[in-house]
Amino acid sequence: MRRLLIRPGGIGDCILSFPALQHLKADYTEIWIPSPIVPLITFAEQVRSLASTGIDIVGVGELEIPTHFKTSVQSFDSVVSWYGANRAEFREALLNLGVSCEFHPALPPPEYSGHATDFFSAQVGASLGLIPRIPTIAAASRNSVVIHPFSGSRRKNWPLHLYRELAAKLPLAVEWTAGPEEDLPQTIRFSSLADLAAWIAGSRLYIGNDSGITHLAAAIGVPTLAVFGPSSPDSWMPRGENVTLIRADRLEELSVQCVRNAANRLLDSL
Repeated sequence: MRRLLIRPGGIGDCILSFPALQHLKADYTEIWIPSPIVPLITFAEQVRSLASTGIDIVGVGELEIPTHFKTSVQSFDSVVSWYGANRAEFREALLNLGVSCEFHPALPPPEYSGHATDFFSAQVGASLGLIPRIPTIAAASRNSVVIHPFSGSRRKNWPLHLYRELAAKLPLAVEWTAGPEEDLPQTIRFSSLADLAAWIAGSRLYIGNDSGITHLAAAIGVPTLAVFGPSSPDSWMPRGENVTLIRADRLEELSVQCVRNAANRLLDSL
């Protein structure tokens, strides 16, 4: 059985879907996924970035499906796609290639009250309660706390000045990390999420907002303190054995002392 899995989405969305993707593993499994996620997947025989496949023009107007896309898709016995589930023209184009296809929504609907990982797992018949895991060889161990103070939405961010105040009061050295377009001087940046994961894994504790990088930290198993505001933790809390949640309806009202106490409790327990 040759199976193709097509999964779009942000870093956190994709990581939370890893158990569902792993459940679908066949004799040969190929995954098409956003390019930043490619180096994180070790459970497939082949992983390709969505951008490299030509998928973005499939089902668009009168544009012809690229020959290499047709040939590739038709080499599979089964295609499971979270891409284009709401685009009838895309679904029709894939089905017209004569391959067995199934399509699933890439996000839970607003009325869904369970965890996103369980939503994705239920779509494909996997067990509920599974934990996304990313095997990682840690870089050199460091007696430090890693902070990533950003996310994909400003409303999910605990204010940066409060993170800075927290950093000054923690008992260990703080190492800051940020993405390529996130404005933070004197920070450590990585071009590969796999390299970032290995670096985070070498620290004592990770602290961050409701973000893809916080899901990454949880999935590699490092003790993780997740700061949540408007998002529902019932659906979007990072899953892992070493995850602690701290939440406030209005993040600007979450005190530094409250987060500091939670961080110190975690450090004392290590």
